Amino acid sequence: MTFVQIIEYETTREPEMEAVFDEWEKTTEGKRTVSHEIHTQDRENPHHYVDIVQFPSYEEAMRNNDLPDTQRLAGELRELCTGEPKFTNLEVVQET
Repeated sequence: MTFVQIIEYETTREPEMEAVFDEWEKTTEGKRTVSHEIHTQDRENPHHYVDIVQFPSYEEAMRNNDLPDTQRLAGELRELCTGEPKFTNLEVVQET
């Protein structure tokens, strides 16, 4: 069953965040299990971001989470955020 994770966070250091994401994409090439990602920015609050990340399943998401590069990414991103990121984990029950 498809699994979606929504990551909501605020930062004033977006260029640094992009560099961390770019490095993660390079180092996890062929290993990561993300099937689709959408990076969004709040129109009313330019420091508020929401990422929507899709995986083939919850198990694949956990495999991705366990990658050392993903663990490093999470730590670096937390340092660049103005507060603790919020994670929402969703099982896709219907898709049209």
